[in-house]
Amino acid sequence: MRVTLKPHPTTPGPDIDITVQMERRGGRLSLRYVVDGDVEGVEWPAPAQGRADDLWKHTCFEIFVRTADGYREFNLSPSGQWASYRFDGYREGMAQAAEVADAPLLDAGADHVGLETVIDLPPGARALGLSAVIEAADGRISYWALAHPSDKPDFHHPGSFVLDLPPERP
Repeated sequence: MRVTLKPHPTTPGPDIDITVQMERRGGRLSLRYVVDGDVEGVEWPAPAQGRADDLWKHTCFEIFVRTADGYREFNLSPSGQWASYRFDGYREGMAQAAEVADAPLLDAGADHVGLETVIDLPPGARALGLSAVIEAADGRISYWALAHPSDKPDFHHPGSFVLDLPPERP
């Protein structure tokens, strides 16, 4: 399955396109975010590793998974760092989640950057919200998602979970 993210109308970004390809295998979801276009107009974080907070303050790719008991948020930095959080409800009860993400892998060319990872799907996973925070080389921040149901960027908004999970593959 392949989908395209769009920038929030109030936060135009660099001249890029962002697509996400995904495949589900059992309890894991493989994702590949691809940024095409003016990739030199994007501020890419320096290499780092491990779980880290506040990744969304710079260029970061995100996955939101609705569950029976709330939702999970995964943050994936092109630096190689990642994070996962559990929420009981809309921006409520935030805690570090048990589910993990494989360290993001990056590949790049003259006009594209790809980020790949695999995440653990939480029990009761139902729907997805896919998004990205893009920091431009000039410091401007743009917010990209499948849907923008609010007049301000808000990836946590219940209306952002617009994608059904891909069917399982053997």
